[in-house]
Amino acid sequence: MNDAPAIAVLRDRVRGEVLLPGDEGFAARCAGFQTAYRHRPSVLVRAADAEDVAAAVAYAAAQGLPVAVQATGHGLSVATDGGVLISTARLSEVTVDAAARTARIGAGTRFAAVVDAAARYGLAPLNGSAPGVGVAGYVLGGGLGLLAREFGYAADRVRSIDIVTADARTRRVTADSDPELFWALRGAGANFGVVTGMEIDLVPVSRLYGGELVFDLARTPGLLADYLRWTETLPEELTSSVSLLNYPDLPLFPAALRGRFAAHVRIAYTGDSRTGEQLVAPLRALGPRLSDTVAEMPYTECGTIYNDPPQPHAYQGDNVLLRAVGPQQAAEVTELVGPGAVVPCVLDIRHLGGALGRPAEVPNAVGHRSARYLLRVLMPLMGAAPDEVRATAAKVLGALAAESVGGRFQSLVYGGCADGAPTGPATDFWEPADHHRLAVLKAAFDPANMFRCNRNIEPAG
Repeated sequence: MNDAPAIAVLRDRVRGEVLLPGDEGFAARCAGFQTAYRHRPSVLVRAADAEDVAAAVAYAAAQGLPVAVQATGHGLSVATDGGVLISTARLSEVTVDAAARTARIGAGTRFAAVVDAAARYGLAPLNGSAPGVGVAGYVLGGGLGLLAREFGYAADRVRSIDIVTADARTRRVTADSDPELFWALRGAGANFGVVTGMEIDLVPVSRLYGGELVFDLARTPGLLADYLRWTETLPEELTSSVSLLNYPDLPLFPAALRGRFAAHVRIAYTGDSRTGEQLVAPLRALGPRLSDTVAEMPYTECGTIYNDPPQPHAYQGDNVLLRAVGPQQAAEVTELVGPGAVVPCVLDIRHLGGALGRPAEVPNAVGHRSARYLLRVLMPLMGAAPDEVRATAAKVLGALAAESVGGRFQSLVYGGCADGAPTGPATDFWEPADHHRLAVLKAAFDPANMFRCNRNIEPAG
Protein backbone atom coordinates (compact mmCIF):
# COMPACT_ATOMS: atom_id res chain seq x y z
CA MET A 1 0.00 0.00 0.00
CA ASN A 2 1.57 3.27 -1.12
CA ASP A 3 1.62 6.36 1.09
CA ALA A 4 -0.60 8.79 -0.88
CA PRO A 5 0.94 12.04 0.49
CA ALA A 6 4.47 10.73 -0.16
CA ILE A 7 3.49 9.72 -3.72
CA ALA A 8 2.08 13.22 -4.27
CA VAL A 9 5.39 14.75 -3.16
CA LEU A 10 7.30 12.34 -5.43
CA ARG A 11 5.14 13.31 -8.42
CA ASP A 12 5.80 16.99 -7.70
CA ARG A 13 9.56 16.39 -7.73
CA VAL A 14 9.77 14.17 -10.83
CA ARG A 15 9.88 15.63 -14.35
CA GLY A 16 9.29 12.21 -15.88
CA GLU A 17 6.51 9.78 -14.99
CA VAL A 18 5.43 8.26 -11.68
CA LEU A 19 3.10 5.30 -12.24
CA LEU A 20 1.33 2.96 -9.84
CA PRO A 21 -0.21 -0.47 -10.44
CA GLY A 22 -3.44 0.03 -12.33
CA ASP A 23 -2.33 3.27 -14.00
CA GLU A 24 -2.51 3.32 -17.79
CA GLY A 25 0.78 2.15 -19.26
CA PHE A 26 2.14 0.77 -15.98
CA ALA A 27 2.37 -2.88 -17.08
CA ALA A 28 3.81 -2.07 -20.52
CA ARG A 29 6.48 0.18 -19.04
CA CYS A 30 7.54 -2.47 -16.53
CA ALA A 31 8.12 -4.95 -19.35
CA GLY A 32 11.58 -5.52 -20.81
CA PHE A 33 13.38 -7.68 -23.35
CA GLN A 34 13.26 -10.66 -20.98
CA THR A 35 9.65 -11.88 -20.93
CA ALA A 36 10.01 -14.87 -18.58
CA TYR A 37 10.27 -12.63 -15.53
CA ARG A 38 8.89 -9.14 -14.96
CA HIS A 39 9.31 -6.51 -12.32
CA ARG A 40 6.13 -5.98 -10.28
CA PRO A 41 6.94 -2.85 -8.31
CA SER A 42 4.62 -0.82 -6.14
CA VAL A 43 5.94 2.37 -7.81
CA LEU A 44 7.49 2.92 -11.23
CA VAL A 45 9.53 6.07 -11.88
CA ARG A 46 10.45 6.73 -15.51
CA ALA A 47 13.25 9.18 -14.96
CA ALA A 48 13.82 12.13 -17.29
CA ASP A 49 17.14 13.08 -15.65
CA ALA A 50 19.45 12.35 -12.73
CA GLU A 51 17.38 14.56 -10.43
CA ASP A 52 14.38 12.29 -11.03
CA VAL A 53 16.51 9.29 -10.07
CA ALA A 54 17.61 11.05 -6.87
CA ALA A 55 13.97 11.83 -6.00
CA ALA A 56 12.99 8.18 -6.52
CA VAL A 57 15.87 6.94 -4.35
CA ALA A 58 14.98 9.43 -1.61
CA TYR A 59 11.36 8.22 -1.69
CA ALA A 60 12.45 4.56 -1.47
CA ALA A 61 14.78 5.31 1.44
CA ALA A 62 12.07 7.17 3.35
CA GLN A 63 9.58 4.34 2.82
CA GLY A 64 12.09 1.56 3.52
CA LEU A 65 11.63 0.04 0.05
CA PRO A 66 14.09 -1.79 -2.21
CA VAL A 67 15.10 -0.24 -5.54
CA ALA A 68 15.38 -2.07 -8.87
CA VAL A 69 16.68 -0.51 -12.08
CA GLN A 70 15.80 -1.27 -15.69
CA ALA A 71 16.76 0.27 -19.00
CA THR A 72 16.24 -2.40 -21.68
CA GLY A 73 15.55 -5.44 -19.46
CA HIS A 74 17.97 -7.72 -21.34
CA GLY A 75 19.83 -8.87 -18.26
CA LEU A 76 16.93 -9.12 -15.84
CA SER A 77 18.07 -11.61 -13.24
CA VAL A 78 16.17 -10.72 -10.05
CA ALA A 79 12.64 -9.39 -10.47
CA THR A 80 11.39 -7.10 -7.75
CA ASP A 81 7.99 -7.80 -6.19
CA GLY A 82 7.02 -4.48 -4.66
CA GLY A 83 9.45 -1.65 -4.04
CA VAL A 84 10.49 1.05 -6.49
CA LEU A 85 11.45 0.37 -10.09
CA ILE A 86 13.49 3.14 -11.70
CA SER A 87 13.49 3.11 -15.50
CA THR A 88 16.48 4.85 -17.05
CA ALA A 89 15.36 4.13 -20.62
CA ARG A 90 14.79 7.83 -21.38
CA LEU A 91 18.40 8.74 -20.51
CA SER A 92 19.65 7.87 -23.98
CA GLU A 93 21.98 10.67 -25.04
CA VAL A 94 25.35 9.98 -26.74
CA THR A 95 28.17 12.52 -27.17
CA VAL A 96 31.46 11.53 -28.83
CA ASP A 97 34.76 13.31 -28.18
CA ALA A 98 36.78 12.16 -31.17
CA ALA A 99 40.04 13.76 -30.00
CA ALA A 100 39.87 12.06 -26.61
CA ARG A 101 38.43 8.83 -28.11
CA THR A 102 35.61 8.76 -25.58
CA ALA A 103 31.81 8.76 -25.54
CA ARG A 104 29.58 10.15 -22.82
CA ILE A 105 26.38 8.15 -22.68
CA GLY A 106 23.17 8.15 -20.68
CA ALA A 107 22.15 5.08 -18.72
CA GLY A 108 19.39 4.18 -21.18
CA THR A 109 21.62 4.23 -24.25
CA ARG A 110 21.76 1.12 -26.40
CA PHE A 111 24.98 0.06 -28.09
CA ALA A 112 23.58 0.53 -31.61
CA ALA A 113 23.47 4.29 -31.01
CA VAL A 114 27.07 4.36 -29.74
CA VAL A 115 28.35 2.24 -32.65
CA ASP A 116 26.76 4.61 -35.16
CA ALA A 117 27.92 7.78 -33.39
CA ALA A 118 31.51 6.55 -32.99
CA ALA A 119 31.75 5.25 -36.57
CA ARG A 120 31.62 8.82 -37.91
CA TYR A 121 35.09 9.29 -36.46
CA GLY A 122 36.54 5.86 -37.29
CA LEU A 123 36.04 4.67 -33.73
CA ALA A 124 34.09 1.90 -31.98
CA PRO A 125 32.89 1.02 -28.46
CA LEU A 126 33.63 -2.30 -26.79
CA ASN A 127 30.11 -3.57 -27.43
CA GLY A 128 28.74 -7.06 -27.23
CA SER A 129 27.06 -9.17 -29.89
CA ALA A 130 23.57 -7.61 -29.67
CA PRO A 131 23.25 -3.93 -30.70
CA GLY A 132 20.02 -3.57 -28.70
CA VAL A 133 21.67 -4.23 -25.32
CA GLY A 134 21.95 -1.28 -22.93
CA VAL A 135 25.45 0.07 -22.38
CA ALA A 136 25.29 0.75 -18.64
CA GLY A 137 24.16 -2.67 -17.42
CA TYR A 138 26.54 -4.42 -19.80
CA VAL A 139 29.54 -2.42 -18.60
CA LEU A 140 28.68 -2.69 -14.90
CA GLY A 141 28.62 -6.50 -15.27
CA GLY A 142 32.05 -6.55 -16.91
CA GLY A 143 31.19 -6.43 -20.61
CA LEU A 144 32.55 -9.33 -22.71
CA GLY A 145 32.46 -8.04 -26.28
CA LEU A 146 33.32 -8.65 -29.91
CA LEU A 147 36.83 -7.17 -29.53
CA ALA A 148 37.49 -8.50 -26.04
CA ARG A 149 40.71 -10.44 -26.60
CA GLU A 150 42.38 -7.37 -28.07
CA PHE A 151 41.00 -4.62 -25.80
CA GLY A 152 39.79 -6.40 -22.65
CA TYR A 153 36.52 -6.08 -20.77
CA ALA A 154 34.34 -3.03 -21.37
CA ALA A 155 34.62 -2.31 -17.63
CA ASP A 156 38.37 -1.87 -18.14
CA ARG A 157 37.76 1.13 -20.42
CA VAL A 158 35.58 3.43 -18.31
CA ARG A 159 36.65 7.01 -17.49
CA SER A 160 33.86 8.09 -15.13
CA ILE A 161 30.48 6.97 -13.82
CA ASP A 162 27.56 9.18 -12.79
CA ILE A 163 25.59 7.53 -10.02
CA VAL A 164 22.92 8.21 -7.41
CA THR A 165 23.84 6.44 -4.17
CA ALA A 166 21.54 5.30 -1.35
CA ASP A 167 21.72 8.74 0.32
CA ALA A 168 20.04 10.18 -2.84
CA ARG A 169 23.26 12.05 -3.65
CA THR A 170 24.39 12.42 -7.27
CA ARG A 171 28.08 11.72 -7.76
CA ARG A 172 30.54 11.63 -10.63
CA VAL A 173 32.97 8.88 -9.68
CA THR A 174 36.45 8.61 -11.18
CA ALA A 175 39.72 6.92 -10.31
CA ASP A 176 40.85 10.19 -8.73
CA SER A 177 37.66 11.30 -6.96
CA ASP A 178 36.89 7.99 -5.23
CA PRO A 179 39.22 5.15 -6.27
CA GLU A 180 37.56 2.52 -4.03
CA LEU A 181 34.04 3.14 -5.30
CA PHE A 182 35.34 3.44 -8.87
CA TRP A 183 36.99 0.03 -8.47
CA ALA A 184 33.71 -1.49 -7.26
CA LEU A 185 31.37 0.07 -9.80
CA ARG A 186 33.25 -1.48 -12.71
CA GLY A 187 32.19 -5.07 -12.13
CA ALA A 188 29.64 -4.78 -9.31
CA GLY A 189 28.05 -1.39 -9.87
CA ALA A 190 24.38 -2.32 -9.55
CA ASN A 191 24.94 -2.94 -5.82
CA PHE A 192 25.97 0.62 -5.05
CA GLY A 193 23.38 2.87 -6.64
CA VAL A 194 21.58 3.88 -9.82
CA VAL A 195 23.90 4.76 -12.68
CA THR A 196 22.63 7.69 -14.73
CA GLY A 197 25.52 7.99 -17.19
CA MET A 198 29.15 7.19 -17.87
CA GLU A 199 32.12 8.11 -20.00
CA ILE A 200 33.68 5.20 -21.85
CA ASP A 201 36.73 4.75 -24.06
CA LEU A 202 36.40 4.20 -27.80
CA VAL A 203 38.94 2.23 -29.81
CA PRO A 204 40.33 2.97 -33.30
CA VAL A 205 38.40 0.30 -35.18
CA SER A 206 36.31 1.11 -38.25
CA ARG A 207 36.15 -2.27 -40.01
CA LEU A 208 36.43 -6.00 -39.35
CA TYR A 209 37.08 -9.26 -41.06
CA GLY A 210 34.16 -11.04 -39.46
CA GLY A 211 31.01 -13.12 -39.74
CA GLU A 212 30.04 -16.71 -39.03
CA LEU A 213 30.69 -20.20 -40.37
CA VAL A 214 27.79 -22.61 -39.87
CA PHE A 215 28.41 -26.37 -39.93
CA ASP A 216 26.06 -29.36 -39.88
CA LEU A 217 27.28 -31.45 -36.94
CA ALA A 218 25.95 -34.60 -38.58
CA ARG A 219 28.73 -34.14 -41.16
CA THR A 220 31.38 -32.60 -38.84
CA PRO A 221 30.73 -34.32 -35.49
CA GLY A 222 34.09 -33.33 -33.98
CA LEU A 223 33.67 -29.66 -34.79
CA LEU A 224 33.73 -28.43 -31.19
CA ALA A 225 37.04 -30.12 -30.38
CA ASP A 226 38.48 -28.88 -33.69
CA TYR A 227 37.42 -25.32 -32.89
CA LEU A 228 39.03 -25.49 -29.44
CA ARG A 229 42.33 -26.72 -30.92
CA TRP A 230 42.18 -23.89 -33.48
CA THR A 231 41.91 -21.25 -30.74
CA GLU A 232 45.18 -22.30 -29.11
CA THR A 233 47.40 -20.37 -31.54
CA LEU A 234 45.29 -17.32 -32.44
CA PRO A 235 46.52 -13.73 -32.16
CA GLU A 236 44.81 -11.40 -29.71
CA GLU A 237 43.30 -9.42 -32.57
CA LEU A 238 40.91 -12.32 -33.25
CA THR A 239 38.00 -12.87 -30.86
CA SER A 240 35.71 -15.81 -31.54
CA SER A 241 33.08 -18.15 -30.14
CA VAL A 242 31.17 -21.26 -31.13
CA SER A 243 27.49 -22.03 -30.50
CA LEU A 244 25.78 -25.41 -30.86
CA LEU A 245 22.05 -25.41 -31.51
CA ASN A 246 19.58 -28.13 -32.45
CA TYR A 247 17.04 -26.49 -34.80
CA PRO A 248 13.44 -27.72 -34.80
CA ASP A 249 11.93 -28.38 -38.21
CA LEU A 250 9.78 -25.27 -38.12
CA PRO A 251 9.08 -22.56 -40.74
CA LEU A 252 10.37 -19.76 -38.50
CA PHE A 253 13.95 -20.97 -39.07
CA PRO A 254 15.90 -20.67 -42.35
CA ALA A 255 15.31 -23.65 -44.62
CA ALA A 256 18.99 -24.65 -44.57
CA LEU A 257 18.91 -25.03 -40.76
CA ARG A 258 15.56 -26.70 -40.12
CA GLY A 259 15.90 -30.05 -38.41
CA ARG A 260 19.69 -29.82 -38.16
CA PHE A 261 22.10 -29.86 -35.24
CA ALA A 262 24.35 -26.96 -36.22
CA ALA A 263 27.49 -25.23 -35.00
CA HIS A 264 27.94 -21.48 -35.51
CA VAL A 265 31.54 -20.25 -35.32
CA ARG A 266 31.64 -16.43 -34.95
CA ILE A 267 34.69 -14.41 -35.95
CA ALA A 268 35.75 -10.81 -35.29
CA TYR A 269 39.27 -9.97 -36.48
CA THR A 270 40.64 -6.43 -36.63
CA GLY A 271 43.63 -7.26 -38.82
CA ASP A 272 43.72 -7.18 -42.62
CA SER A 273 41.46 -9.47 -44.64
CA ARG A 274 44.29 -11.41 -46.26
CA THR A 275 45.66 -12.48 -42.88
CA GLY A 276 42.11 -13.07 -41.68
CA GLU A 277 41.48 -15.51 -44.50
CA GLN A 278 44.66 -17.38 -43.58
CA LEU A 279 43.60 -17.60 -39.93
CA VAL A 280 40.11 -18.86 -40.79
CA ALA A 281 41.29 -21.31 -43.47
CA PRO A 282 41.73 -24.24 -41.00
CA LEU A 283 38.07 -23.90 -40.03
CA ARG A 284 36.90 -23.82 -43.62
CA ALA A 285 38.95 -26.97 -44.25
CA LEU A 286 36.94 -28.90 -41.64
CA GLY A 287 34.10 -29.58 -44.04
CA PRO A 288 31.21 -28.10 -46.00
CA ARG A 289 29.35 -25.17 -44.48
CA LEU A 290 25.64 -24.50 -44.36
CA SER A 291 26.56 -20.82 -44.40
CA ASP A 292 29.74 -18.73 -44.57
CA THR A 293 29.44 -14.97 -44.09
CA VAL A 294 32.99 -14.23 -42.91
CA ALA A 295 34.23 -11.28 -44.94
CA GLU A 296 35.37 -7.66 -44.75
CA MET A 297 32.69 -5.44 -43.19
CA PRO A 298 32.35 -1.94 -41.74
CA TYR A 299 32.13 -2.01 -37.97
CA THR A 300 28.61 -0.63 -38.18
CA GLU A 301 27.55 -4.10 -39.42
CA CYS A 302 29.07 -5.95 -36.44
CA GLY A 303 25.58 -6.92 -35.22
CA THR A 304 25.27 -9.29 -38.18
CA ILE A 305 28.03 -11.54 -36.83
CA TYR A 306 25.76 -13.11 -34.20
CA ASN A 307 22.35 -11.98 -35.52
CA ASP A 308 20.91 -12.13 -32.01
CA PRO A 309 17.08 -12.08 -32.09
CA PRO A 310 15.83 -8.48 -31.67
CA GLN A 311 12.35 -9.37 -30.42
CA PRO A 312 11.67 -9.83 -26.67
CA HIS A 313 11.43 -13.45 -25.56
CA ALA A 314 11.71 -15.76 -22.55
CA TYR A 315 15.04 -17.36 -21.73
CA GLN A 316 17.23 -18.61 -18.94
CA GLY A 317 20.93 -19.32 -18.86
CA ASP A 318 24.03 -19.92 -16.83
CA ASN A 319 27.76 -20.22 -17.41
CA VAL A 320 31.06 -21.39 -16.02
CA LEU A 321 34.58 -19.98 -16.50
CA LEU A 322 37.07 -22.66 -17.56
CA ARG A 323 40.82 -23.15 -17.76
CA ALA A 324 40.50 -25.71 -20.60
CA VAL A 325 38.11 -27.99 -22.48
CA GLY A 326 39.48 -31.36 -23.56
CA PRO A 327 38.34 -33.44 -26.57
CA GLN A 328 36.40 -35.90 -24.40
CA GLN A 329 34.63 -33.07 -22.57
CA ALA A 330 33.83 -31.42 -25.89
CA ALA A 331 32.24 -34.65 -27.13
CA GLU A 332 30.27 -35.03 -23.88
CA VAL A 333 28.72 -31.55 -23.90
CA THR A 334 27.98 -31.85 -27.63
CA GLU A 335 25.97 -34.99 -26.86
CA LEU A 336 24.19 -33.33 -23.91
CA VAL A 337 22.82 -30.45 -25.98
CA GLY A 338 22.19 -32.47 -29.14
CA PRO A 339 18.95 -33.83 -30.61
CA GLY A 340 18.36 -36.00 -27.55
CA ALA A 341 18.34 -33.13 -25.05
CA VAL A 342 15.27 -33.04 -22.78
CA VAL A 343 15.20 -29.24 -22.92
CA PRO A 344 16.27 -27.44 -26.13
CA CYS A 345 19.27 -25.28 -25.42
CA VAL A 346 22.16 -23.39 -26.95
CA LEU A 347 25.71 -24.26 -25.94
CA ASP A 348 28.03 -21.30 -26.38
CA ILE A 349 31.80 -21.33 -25.78
CA ARG A 350 33.70 -18.03 -25.93
CA HIS A 351 37.44 -17.88 -26.35
CA LEU A 352 39.02 -15.69 -23.65
CA GLY A 353 42.66 -14.92 -22.92
CA GLY A 354 44.61 -12.09 -24.51
CA ALA A 355 43.80 -8.73 -22.93
CA LEU A 356 41.05 -10.43 -20.87
CA GLY A 357 43.75 -12.29 -18.97
CA ARG A 358 45.61 -9.15 -17.88
CA PRO A 359 44.71 -6.76 -15.05
CA ALA A 360 42.99 -3.56 -16.10
CA GLU A 361 45.21 -0.47 -16.24
CA VAL A 362 42.97 0.99 -13.52
CA PRO A 363 42.01 -2.06 -11.40
CA ASN A 364 38.36 -3.06 -11.10
CA ALA A 365 36.17 -5.78 -9.59
CA VAL A 366 36.12 -8.05 -12.67
CA GLY A 367 38.00 -11.16 -11.59
CA HIS A 368 38.73 -14.77 -12.62
CA ARG A 369 40.98 -13.47 -15.39
CA SER A 370 42.94 -16.71 -15.64
CA ALA A 371 40.01 -18.35 -17.46
CA ARG A 372 40.68 -19.40 -21.05
CA TYR A 373 37.08 -20.14 -22.04
CA LEU A 374 33.58 -19.28 -20.93
CA LEU A 375 30.97 -22.00 -21.44
CA ARG A 376 27.39 -20.79 -21.45
CA VAL A 377 24.13 -22.71 -21.76
CA LEU A 378 21.13 -20.66 -22.85
CA MET A 379 17.61 -22.10 -22.86
CA PRO A 380 14.59 -20.57 -24.57
CA LEU A 381 11.65 -21.17 -22.23
CA MET A 382 9.05 -22.79 -24.47
CA GLY A 383 6.85 -24.73 -22.05
CA ALA A 384 9.61 -26.66 -20.29
CA ALA A 385 9.16 -27.19 -16.55
CA PRO A 386 11.49 -25.02 -14.42
CA ASP A 387 13.06 -28.06 -12.74
CA GLU A 388 13.86 -29.60 -16.14
CA VAL A 389 15.47 -26.35 -17.28
CA ARG A 390 17.64 -26.14 -14.18
CA ALA A 391 18.56 -29.82 -14.37
CA THR A 392 19.65 -29.48 -18.00
CA ALA A 393 21.84 -26.48 -17.25
CA ALA A 394 23.37 -28.21 -14.22
CA LYS A 395 24.17 -31.33 -16.24
CA VAL A 396 25.90 -29.39 -19.04
CA LEU A 397 27.89 -27.16 -16.70
CA GLY A 398 28.69 -30.10 -14.45
CA ALA A 399 30.41 -31.91 -17.31
CA LEU A 400 33.12 -29.23 -17.21
CA ALA A 401 33.23 -28.74 -13.43
CA ALA A 402 36.74 -30.18 -13.16
CA GLU A 403 38.08 -27.38 -15.37
CA SER A 404 36.29 -24.52 -13.61
CA VAL A 405 38.43 -21.64 -12.33
CA GLY A 406 35.86 -21.20 -9.57
CA GLY A 407 33.50 -18.58 -10.87
CA ARG A 408 30.84 -17.39 -13.30
CA PHE A 409 30.51 -14.30 -15.45
CA GLN A 410 27.62 -12.32 -14.02
CA SER A 411 26.22 -10.46 -17.04
CA LEU A 412 25.73 -13.75 -18.93
CA VAL A 413 23.66 -15.44 -16.21
CA TYR A 414 19.95 -15.14 -16.96
CA GLY A 415 17.56 -16.42 -14.34
CA GLY A 416 14.81 -15.08 -12.17
CA CYS A 417 13.33 -15.35 -8.74
CA ALA A 418 9.72 -14.92 -9.84
CA ASP A 419 9.23 -18.72 -9.90
CA GLY A 420 11.86 -19.48 -7.28
CA ALA A 421 14.61 -20.17 -9.83
CA PRO A 422 17.97 -19.72 -8.12
CA THR A 423 20.33 -17.01 -9.29
CA GLY A 424 23.35 -18.45 -7.51
CA PRO A 425 25.30 -17.03 -4.56
CA ALA A 426 27.06 -13.70 -5.07
CA THR A 427 30.34 -15.35 -4.16
CA ASP A 428 30.22 -17.16 -7.53
CA PHE A 429 30.75 -13.91 -9.39
CA TRP A 430 33.73 -12.39 -7.61
CA GLU A 431 36.97 -13.73 -6.22
CA PRO A 432 36.83 -14.23 -2.42
CA ALA A 433 39.06 -11.30 -1.49
CA ASP A 434 37.20 -9.02 -3.90
CA HIS A 435 33.83 -10.13 -2.54
CA HIS A 436 34.91 -9.28 1.00
CA ARG A 437 36.18 -5.89 -0.17
CA LEU A 438 32.87 -5.24 -1.95
CA ALA A 439 30.85 -6.24 1.14
CA VAL A 440 32.79 -3.77 3.29
CA LEU A 441 32.18 -1.02 0.74
CA LYS A 442 28.50 -2.01 0.50
CA ALA A 443 28.18 -1.48 4.26
CA ALA A 444 29.57 2.03 3.85
CA PHE A 445 27.39 3.08 0.89
CA ASP A 446 24.22 1.00 1.26
CA PRO A 447 24.01 -0.46 4.79
CA ALA A 448 20.25 -1.09 4.46
CA ASN A 449 20.86 -3.04 1.22
CA MET A 450 18.36 -0.91 -0.69
CA PHE A 451 19.99 -1.96 -3.98
CA ARG A 452 19.44 -5.69 -3.67
CA CYS A 453 17.49 -6.59 -6.82
CA ASN A 454 20.66 -7.78 -8.57
CA ARG A 455 23.61 -10.12 -8.00
CA ASN A 456 23.39 -8.97 -4.45
CA ILE A 457 26.36 -8.32 -2.22
CA GLU A 458 25.15 -8.16 1.36
CA PRO A 459 26.71 -5.45 3.53
CA ALA A 460 29.54 -6.71 5.72
CA GLY A 461 28.55 -7.14 9.35
